[in-house]
Amino acid sequence: MGASEKLKTDNLRKRLGLGSISLLLFVIGLLFSFSFGKHGALGDTILRFVGLNPWSNGETGLHYTMFYSLIFYIPAWIIGNKFKSDLGAKTGKILSVIMIVLTLLFSLFIIA
Repeated sequence: MGASEKLKTDNLRKRLGLGSISLLLFVIGLLFSFSFGKHGALGDTILRFVGLNPWSNGETGLHYTMFYSLIFYIPAWIIGNKFKSDLGAKTGKILSVIMIVLTLLFSLFIIA
């Protein structure tokens, strides 16, 4: 068995586990923070339902749901890092790190 065949076999053996939650949390974070089409972000709806304003100035200004999405991205990164061998853990970890960095960089430019 060659190295490439072994790599393919290892990828097929990955199973759902706690690390798979990493990718799920990442997707929830995306749904929470981004608007799709004519509809607002899911996070906007949830925040309004609990009585919080998703924007700093009515319907404009700083979009708070962007920061609330870190509630999903940070655990996704931690879980993906801890349970590396589970299906989707590496993808969830990498994508979550990208979104954490982008959110923090964006906040530096907006707030500063």
